[in-house]
Formats: sequence, structure tokens, C-alpha cells
Amino acid sequence: MKPRNVVLMTVIMAFCYRNVAAQHQKTYIVHMDKASKPSVFTDHMEWYETSMRSVSESTSMLYAYDKVMHGFSTRLTVDEAGLLRNQPGIISVQEEVIYELHTTRSPEFLGLERSDMTMSGSASGSDVIVGVVDTGVWPGSKSLDDTGFGPVPSLWKGECESGTGFNVTSCNKKLIGARYFSRAYEAAYGPIDETIESKSPMDDDGHGTHTSTTATGSAVIGASLFGFAKGKARGMAPRARLAVYKACWLGGCFGSDILAAMEKAIIDGVHVLSLSIGGSISDYPTDIVAYGAFKAVSHGIFVSCSAGNSGPAPQSLSNVAPWIATVGAGTLDRDFPAYVTLGNGKKLYGVSLYSGKPLPGSMFPLVFAGNISNTTTGRLCVPGSLPQGRVTGKIVMCERGLNSRVQKGMVVKAAGGVGMILANTDTFGEELVADTHLIPSSTIGQKAGDEIKRYIVSDHNPTATITSGGTQLGVQPSPVVAAFSSRGPNPLTPEILKPDFIAPGVNILAGWTNKVAPTGLSEDQRRAEFNIVSGTSMSCPHVGGLAALLKETHPEWSPAAIKSALMTTAYSTYKNGERLLDVASGMPSTAFDHGAGHVDPVSALDPGLVYDASADDYLSFLCALNYSSSVIRMFTGGSSTCTVGKKYRVEDLNYPSFSVPLMTASGQGGGSSAANIVKYTRTLTNVGPPETYKVWILSNTRAVKIKVEPEELTFTEKNEKKVYTVTFTASSMESGTTSFGRLVWSGGKYVV
Repeated sequence: MKPRNVVLMTVIMAFCYRNVAAQHQKTYIVHMDKASKPSVFTDHMEWYETSMRSVSESTSMLYAYDKVMHGFSTRLTVDEAGLLRNQPGIISVQEEVIYELHTTRSPEFLGLERSDMTMSGSASGSDVIVGVVDTGVWPGSKSLDDTGFGPVPSLWKGECESGTGFNVTSCNKKLIGARYFSRAYEAAYGPIDETIESKSPMDDDGHGTHTSTTATGSAVIGASLFGFAKGKARGMAPRARLAVYKACWLGGCFGSDILAAMEKAIIDGVHVLSLSIGGSISDYPTDIVAYGAFKAVSHGIFVSCSAGNSGPAPQSLSNVAPWIATVGAGTLDRDFPAYVTLGNGKKLYGVSLYSGKPLPGSMFPLVFAGNISNTTTGRLCVPGSLPQGRVTGKIVMCERGLNSRVQKGMVVKAAGGVGMILANTDTFGEELVADTHLIPSSTIGQKAGDEIKRYIVSDHNPTATITSGGTQLGVQPSPVVAAFSSRGPNPLTPEILKPDFIAPGVNILAGWTNKVAPTGLSEDQRRAEFNIVSGTSMSCPHVGGLAALLKETHPEWSPAAIKSALMTTAYSTYKNGERLLDVASGMPSTAFDHGAGHVDPVSALDPGLVYDASADDYLSFLCALNYSSSVIRMFTGGSSTCTVGKKYRVEDLNYPSFSVPLMTASGQGGGSSAANIVKYTRTLTNVGPPETYKVWILSNTRAVKIKVEPEELTFTEKNEKKVYTVTFTASSMESGTTSFGRLVWSGGKYVV
């Protein structure tokens, strides 16, 4: 850009200031084409600053980015953002998105308590570093004990930032880094009120401490939540190091702050990134988690993200980019029974974490909130919905929905009730999630709720009582897919199967902050060192920790190889051969529910073969989606684009699963006899001993013929690669038809 043009631009934009000054500012993330920097600027920062000032003299730069993208974030009006988009060298100007959080026994359930399943590093700790982008961490957690840990890894470049309630000494040889990112949050809501939340890595919410210690928590003997789930609590990778990046606040997780956190994590030198956050589904170029993760994976960092808690609705997934490990949630073999006994002698099963004074042995009058409230939402026990005097001394049955489950009990208590039965509606089915209620309570399934309603109507004096069953182990069947776990098919790219797998995400015991009660309610004055929480937020760090285990054992493995090992060794049936169940329907789950299946880290350590992929492979995937050259440069940093004339195919991405969309008879070239032929190509890399593998296919439909070429692969050395193709030939089927199958390579002890 010539100097004279710079002056002219400044004059033109100065004329525009008068028209846009009164407009409301928003935060925008500005992608710059690094290769287009005019020679008049000495460095990129000067170019960024000048570009920003050309449309607004009053704004300031929130963050400058170099690793996750090239560009910056700033506050602009809509008109100013439009002016900036028209400048040379600008790839995109995106309005910031606010993301939300997706909110013990796990190691035993996953087989990690075996003596041979510790990290291969020394007893003084591993050099593998797990980064967690979340709400921060509680530095006093016993799960962060660094006893026996050696020096901080020499390649670590991170810091322990100080602030409210948190200082440099809050870190140790376990928690080796802690940062916070609040500029976008404060730009939107004003300065942080430090009487309410901490402007530091301190965790005011509990979510970040829970996810961090789920991934990497040191072993703590005798851990429990008010006596529930008592035993040894430890993370998936207890000898790994931890770095926390606080980018989520009481008002949400702001995109610019998340990007800044991921930028620092890359620079600091983490090996694994765990993000239990998500938003509404958006295309890859407009999803900052997706392109931030792309850059992280390009630097060799494994990225684990939660699938979302919008199940069981189909196509409800978040974080579906193929370079991300998308994690759904399943149950453990542990439960916390709380039995409801009715006056007619019927005993119904429920769950609860209520630890206070139990109800006396006698029965209590039983009412359904929907029958006594005058409000349309009375059945849900929202604040103000229960008339005073109508529930005094009674057990109240409420229905799940609208407000928090624990708050419903507080509403019952405030109205004079002595206990609560919380019944699922058809949205939640038979899924039972335990909560630390403040009055005697039991959460029951929809069927039990319907039975209680019928009993109340049929009996002129209905009564009930609630009794706790403590902690129950060995619950079967387990795991089952959680009802809340978001489902496929992939709403963006149906050729990529998502979620990738499921991991424990229901009633998970892990560390907690001392800043808030386990319920999260301000009126709850209790504090706990550990909490039991459910969500794909909990399953995500399970996989992050398992990735650290695999990285420690196989430091040469890429993020794609680690994900492949976890996917190809996952199981989708119980030991008796029956398929995993979906708690939402009570029926067998499908690959749209559980992906490749439930993770099995013991098998993943030695998978035999892996489907590897590089950043170039993911770039080819983006090229196959026919994005513009400017969008491609967003992901590459301007270093490369799609090759003109080259044919790119989504089907050729070396993914460890197949999802095959097929045209219906009315499609192109349709007709009832028209065959639909789709070909996929895959490459296997040998990471085990020399072996010959033979393929076998299990399919539940005859309408699709599946042919694999070749049918046998022989590997004679480690890291040897072999290519095979799969041809799917389908006859006409009704639109919306879905079928599932398995393609397996077996050789020696390996089943891939």
C-alpha cells in the first residue's frame, strides 16, 4: 500500500465516524492474510493496528493472534466492521460468538487401575502436559498434589499468572501453568466485579476444577461427596502435568478469549487440549473452536471437545470438525439409589445425593405439583408456583424442565414441603441424574412418574416416603448412552461420522472449588472438596486424559493416530454380545448415538493399526467442501491454497469410520433401478508387529453391497502403510432409511 493511499483512506474514514459513532459496538474477530502485508509496514502488528485505526480511532485491540490465526479482535460498530471487510488483506471479519459450558469410579470402570496401566514415565511424573480451557481451577484441591513429581518439563514455556485469590505459588510441579483471558468478556459487560468473580485463574464456578481433575487429577484416598462414591479419586492421567486457561466466566465463554487461550496453549507447549464448551452448530470457517483446534492439531496437539448436551434429538452435535475428538457421554456401573415407597406398597427406584437428615419412618401425604398449582408451569416447581399452605408437611412430585433440578427442591421446601420426587418427562425418558438436593429427594424415570400420577388419582389419601440406598456398585447394564448426550448424524458433513465415541459422563466424581456450593446455588452454604456432576463436559476430559496416556506411551503418534487408536478399539457391545443400550429409548444404541463405541484405553495402547492423518489431509478435506481461497487461507495462514485442477473428495479423508450418504431414487440419475455407487479410500499404518490382516464385514442391510479391495493386507515392518478401497453399491431405498454395519481388519490378536 502506498503512503498516499493510506492518507486518503484516513480522510474518507474520518468522514464516516460521525455517522457510526452512536452505534452499539460489538466484538469482531478479524482474519488477516499474512502474506498480503504491505511492505510499508515493518511488522504485522503495525499493519493490524493501522487497519483497525482506519475505521475507528476510539477502539482498541483486545488480542493479537499469530498461532491460531493471523489477525486480531476488537470492538467495532456494524458499519465499521463493514468498512474493514472491504480493505485489502482482510480475509474475514466475524462477529464474536459466546459459547457455553457443557455441563472416582471412572479409572476402575475403564480398566486403568491395573498395575500395568500407569504411565510409562518415571514415578516422578510425566512430561506430557494437558491444557484445559474452562473456568479456571481451585488451587487448594487435593487432586493437584505434586508429591513425588520431578521438575517442570524443560520445554514448558507457560506461566502462572496472579490475580484475585491466585498467585505464582498457587502453581506447583503438577499444576505447572495457569492463565486467564477476560478482555472480550469485560469489553462486553464492563470491568469484572471482583466481589462476585475472580479476575485470575481462580475457579468461581467449579466446572473447570472438575474437568481438570477428571483429566489429570492426582490420586486422593478417601474422596467422596458427603459420603457418596467414597474411595480413591484420580484422573485418567494422574502423572501428567496440568495447565489451565480460564476463558469462561459467569457470563459465558467469549470467542476472542477462547482463541487467546488456545493461542497461549500452543505457544506454551501443551500436548493435549480439552474444551468442554460449545455453541450452536456453525460452519467450520465461522466456528472459532474448529479453526483454533485446526491450528492446535497442526502443531501436534490432540484436541478433545464435548459433543453437547442436547440429546436425544438427532443432529444435535457440537464440535464436529474431523480434526477434533468429539466425545459423547455414557454411564458408569455406579449409582446412588433413593427409593420411593408408595402407600399401596409399591417401591420405585430413583437416585439422589441428598445427605441430610432422612425422613422419619412414617409415610407422608403425597401431591403432584401440577394438581395444586394455579400456574401453567406449576408442575415444574418453578419459584412462586406452589401456593403456601397447600404442600406443608407433604412430599411433592415435580416434573423436570425449565429450572434447575436442585432449585425445584428449594421451591418445595420454601412452600413447606418435606420432600420431593422429581419425575422425568418424555424428553428425558428413563435417564436418572443424581443431584445434591437440600431436602429428601429422589429423581425417577418417566414410567415411574406416570405410575405415581395414576396412584395419586386413584387413592383418596395418597402417601409416600423416600429412603436412601447409599452408593451402589456393579450396576448393569453399563455403560448405556446418556439421554442428554448429543446425537448424530453430522449436521455439517454427513460423510464424517460423529460423535467419535462415548466416555463416562454421568455422575462423575472429581475435584471442586471452595468458591461455590456443589449445587451452584447461592442459598446453599455447603462446600465440598469433590463433586458429582454429569454432562459431556465430564466425558470430554476423560478422553483428554486418555490421550495423555497414549501420548506418553507413544510420543511419536500424531493426534489423528491417538484418536484412531481410541476409535478402532472402542466397543459397541456388552460382553454377552448385545449392543449398548440408549437410556433415552431403552433400545440398542446406534453409531449416531455412540460413534465408534465406548472408549477402551487398555486396548487403545496397542491397537495394531491406525488411520493416520496430517494437517495437509484436513486441508484437502476443506478443499473438497469447495470453500473459497480466502476461507482456505484462514486455516492455512495464507501459506497455501487448494491446487487448481486437483480433484478433492471428502470420502478420501483417512478417517477411522465410514458414514455414507446415498442418493434416493429421485436423485440425479434416479429411477427405481438406478444403482448408487460410492467409493471410499483409506490408508492403514502398522504400529504393531508384522502381521497379516483379513477383512470382514457385518451389515444389517442387504440393500447395500460392500466390497473391500484388497481383502488381505500384509505388514512386514513398523510404520508400513497399506491402502484399501471400499465400494458401496446401493439399490433404491426410501428417503431417510438408515442402516449400520462394521468393517473389521483382524490379524493375530488385533481386531481393528
